[in-house]
Amino acid sequence: MQATTPESAAPAVDPTKFTRFAEFYPFYLSEHSDLTCRRLHFVGSSLVLLSLLAFALTGMLTFLVTAPLWGYGFAWIGHFGFEKNKPASFKRPLYSFMGDWVMYRDILTGKVKI
Repeated sequence: MQATTPESAAPAVDPTKFTRFAEFYPFYLSEHSDLTCRRLHFVGSSLVLLSLLAFALTGMLTFLVTAPLWGYGFAWIGHFGFEKNKPASFKRPLYSFMGDWVMYRDILTGKVKI
């Protein structure tokens, strides 16, 4: 018998079972079905890019140090506060990091709606 999530009767998915990013990304998108969560990811990722640009232009380490705080902070608020799930980054950090930026591109190109 497969485990189910408390929110639904759908079988729980173990993100550690994916062996390729192409298999993982649809799961990643399913973990971002809430519009507010996706919007918070987009804002956080945009702030990461702005922080990295500010670091490149000024050399101030503060911008470099705060970059991951923007990204993870906004994403985790989206997951815990709105999506009501744990970020996949806890079990698949590299694939989740890749998923963040692929989803960011997909938002910019209109493939994913915010």
